Amino acid sequence: MDAALLRSLTPSVIGVLVRRGASWMAAEDAVQEALVEALRVWPSSPPHDPKGWLVTASWRKFLDAARADASRRRREDVVEPAPGEVPSVDDTLQLYFLCAHPSLTPSSAVALTLRAVGGLTTRQIAAAYLVPEATMAQRISRAKRTVSDVRFDQPGDVATVLRVLYLVFNEGYSGDVDLAAEAIRLTRQLATAIDHPEVSGLLALMLLHHARRASRTAPDGTLVPLASQDRTRWDTALIAEGVQILQSALARDRLGEFQAQAAIAALHADAPTAAETDWVQIVEWYDELTRLTDSPVVRLNRAVAVGEADGPRAGLAALAELDETLPRYAAVAAHMHERDGDLVTAARLYGEAAHKATNLAERAHLHRQAARINAQLRN
Repeated sequence: MDAALLRSLTPSVIGVLVRRGASWMAAEDAVQEALVEALRVWPSSPPHDPKGWLVTASWRKFLDAARADASRRRREDVVEPAPGEVPSVDDTLQLYFLCAHPSLTPSSAVALTLRAVGGLTTRQIAAAYLVPEATMAQRISRAKRTVSDVRFDQPGDVATVLRVLYLVFNEGYSGDVDLAAEAIRLTRQLATAIDHPEVSGLLALMLLHHARRASRTAPDGTLVPLASQDRTRWDTALIAEGVQILQSALARDRLGEFQAQAAIAALHADAPTAAETDWVQIVEWYDELTRLTDSPVVRLNRAVAVGEADGPRAGLAALAELDETLPRYAAVAAHMHERDGDLVTAARLYGEAAHKATNLAERAHLHRQAARINAQLRN
């Protein structure tokens, strides 16, 4: 059975139930129950009209829940619509906006998006985030209560939706759900629902990053930095698609931060070797990105690019303007001091960076860097 088909139908089926009078929370719960039933029934008895089947099953689930709820007995007289053609109205975009409502925390918005738009079960989302299923169920329930009174047809903020999808993408993979692939699927879906250059920019960025996925870790699971990655393992088809999407977005002359980030990723992807990377252009794109966001993290990454384009001392000068408490500050400083020949400082900073790292793979990589330089100092 095509699980991806089930997930892709979820938003439109929820929309049908809402238009029939179900609350958004009740509709989402009913559709999730229908999806579970589909997983059980469809392998032996696949429906001729998958969406129609889901709509019918979801509406029955909704009616069953309504009739069982003593506080809402007035719904008992709701008549089940006669089987027939399902309306073609697609409410996917409204669901994206609702799940990324500004009243939600980022973690809640991500969980609700995966549940309502992605069609994932609570168990799958919990496994992906390495938390107990009960904890994730509470998080999703609180999120649904928070947005329960939000009008379904209110316009939403595209930028907030994109940030939520980018958060999903950055989680990568854990459990039995590949969140990076799921984020790409959802962003593709969003791109068909809304014509916006930043949606295209985010999709291009995801594709260009995902193209390097196979080369990011060694067979033993250790982290492989970009400069050391085997570029023959990069997915050239994804790179080509990402570049094409990016070029179309940039041609509209409405530059946004995701387009700028994608342009930087494209320059890395275009370089046959690390030594041939066009760092001068990358610095220029970081200048654009700084103008758009004025983010300290962007300024940190710009300092790295300056160090590659103009030498480690120029990079250290750019780094000196930033707050030393920034994540990865010590790691960047260590790399630049090493390139400048100051191995004692580099070893110390690699050790500090490893101590501060929250990601286990990154921590192990930084410990190895510190050990490598300390070995050089002893020889």
